[in-house]
Amino acid sequence: MSNQVIVDLFGEDRAHESFLEPLLMRIAREQNPDIEMNIRVRSARGGHSRAIAEFELYQSIVTKSLLSSESADIVVVAIDGNCLTFPVARRHIQDATVPMLIDRLVIACPDPHIERWYVADPDSFETIVGHRPRIGSRKCARGHYKQVLTTAIRRAGYPDTLGGVEFAPELVEGMNLYQAGRRDSSLKAFLDDLRARLRQVTQSGDEIG
Repeated sequence: MSNQVIVDLFGEDRAHESFLEPLLMRIAREQNPDIEMNIRVRSARGGHSRAIAEFELYQSIVTKSLLSSESADIVVVAIDGNCLTFPVARRHIQDATVPMLIDRLVIACPDPHIERWYVADPDSFETIVGHRPRIGSRKCARGHYKQVLTTAIRRAGYPDTLGGVEFAPELVEGMNLYQAGRRDSSLKAFLDDLRARLRQVTQSGDEIG
């Protein structure tokens, strides 16, 4: 059986892509060092509506067996919760997924926004960036966690031209995922689902189609 795991990734923007790609690689490596993960970014620009539209088009193509490249073992759809409760946001994606893909679906719904995942482990963030983010109590105001992230970057002495996205690989690699998951239940849910799906793929070697 091949150790290659193909992942098709749908996200809203660069912040999703930059964080999720190294996170997928890390979890795969920790679960099985022999896994060769091939991540194909299907959508990572244009926001929520674009990601959903691309996912719907992708499903139509897969359903009609028109996808010319190898089929995915895992389909990751990343959509910010945007102040909906995490279960509600995840249900929206599940309800929009065709039956033949539902078992391969792994949903990332950062609650409320992806920047909260960047600062989910303040200890490692401080070690890597040089300033401890002031997270405070959970807030769903639009842009709140983006401001938390960029403020920490600036106070560490860095320009915030990329809004912290440039630190994503180091943050993901250094993050204590157990502690981060305890602080953010939406991150823990994604990690649990991803690990479960990776176990299924590597044990059964199943594939779409």
